[in-house]
Amino acid sequence: MNAVKLPPSPLPGLSTVELGPSSEALLQDFFDANPAYFLAVTGAPAGAEEARIEINDQPPKGWSFTKKWMIGYLDDTEQLAAMACVVTDMLVTGVWHIGLFIVATSRHGSGLAHMLHQGLQDWAISHGARWLRLGVVQGNARAERFWESLGYVQTRTREGIEMGGRVNTIRVMVKPVGGGTIEEYLSLIPRDRPELENTL
Repeated sequence: MNAVKLPPSPLPGLSTVELGPSSEALLQDFFDANPAYFLAVTGAPAGAEEARIEINDQPPKGWSFTKKWMIGYLDDTEQLAAMACVVTDMLVTGVWHIGLFIVATSRHGSGLAHMLHQGLQDWAISHGARWLRLGVVQGNARAERFWESLGYVQTRTREGIEMGGRVNTIRVMVKPVGGGTIEEYLSLIPRDRPELENTL
């Protein structure tokens, strides 16, 4: 397997960059200009330190993973049109977790989100992914419809998750890719089995 590089952009007008500490201002401007996600899941716009937190946040202590990717999609004005956070080999080799995926509100309905996701999926498969995993807030109807339309299926829920000023229920969703199956996934990651609905 080749060394993992940034996914290519699916559109000629966008380029991919890796977001790091030097990108905090760029990412914070994007969050401030596109508050819909934060309003939906926390009830308030992004905090002033949201970009720093997202860039520096890591999976829970004790969870194995290979790398956390912070990917930005820059337009021709050098502003972000979208961003994605992807953690590779989380808990088990072959599980790629999408931690955050935001497309600029002005581009909603353009098909960009589907194109970017397809690019991320192809990128993940080419580097050994067998499952894509994510958590979506129950009641965030637009996001729920989006992920379901892409073939993600719920394996369990987690209740009582504090996010900003709200306490949410999270739907853990998985999409088999690269030959994986839901049954195999649940055998490898029993914490996501549906009978564990109300455990961490």
